[in-house]
Amino acid sequence: MTGGRRGIGRGIALALATSGFDVMINDIVGGEDADETIRLIAEAGGTGDFVDGDIANVDGHEAMVDRVYQRFGRLDCLANNAGAMCVRGDMLEATPEDFDRVLGINLRGTFFLTQAAARRMIAEEDRREGRCIVTITSANSVMVSPEKTPYCISKSALSMVVQLFGIRLAEHGIASFEIRPGFIRTDMSAPVRERFTTMIEAGATPIRRWGEAEDVGRTVASLATGALPYSVGQPINVDGGLLVSRL
Repeated sequence: MTGGRRGIGRGIALALATSGFDVMINDIVGGEDADETIRLIAEAGGTGDFVDGDIANVDGHEAMVDRVYQRFGRLDCLANNAGAMCVRGDMLEATPEDFDRVLGINLRGTFFLTQAAARRMIAEEDRREGRCIVTITSANSVMVSPEKTPYCISKSALSMVVQLFGIRLAEHGIASFEIRPGFIRTDMSAPVRERFTTMIEAGATPIRRWGEAEDVGRTVASLATGALPYSVGQPINVDGGLLVSRL
């Protein structure tokens, strides 16, 4: 899984380990956070390992996938979690450099890593039931936030990527799913914590609390264990009801 050293990534890794999976985590850097996630995976009953790499660097994708097969011999679930936030501000002031950076990670990098992983999964001789690719997008795949335009665009396009892979891979027994988190308590959401807390308490989400990384993690784990065997390409909202339309 990508972006696995902390935050939502750590929540996913621990949920997968608790569900019986061994977990290879990837991030652009390792260090204490990655070491702690590996330790917690072991406590949860799984075997963890770490491979560094920037998913925006498409040339490094094959080596990342190779590392998974060298370590574990198979790939049951790719969890696409790595992502970057844009510079927040007036969309009329958004720069090409920031736009390219965010889409290079969130969209381009995720697409081509999924492509590399899917090829290897198809090539496996053992066509196991329940194999899947789960991509973390955002409520912003459908909800407009003009102050973070490049991020919204990247997540909206990623929703289409999930559907495309869903159609292409279904014949191989590999499902593709999208998870749309809402207000999740992570380092990425820290700059807007006070603002969103006020919104949550005022009823922006019918479930009036912050989402936690484990909420997303448990959803990924349920998909990885085959909880939705007759579904493909579908978005699953982990948002406390944020995206439910109301009058």
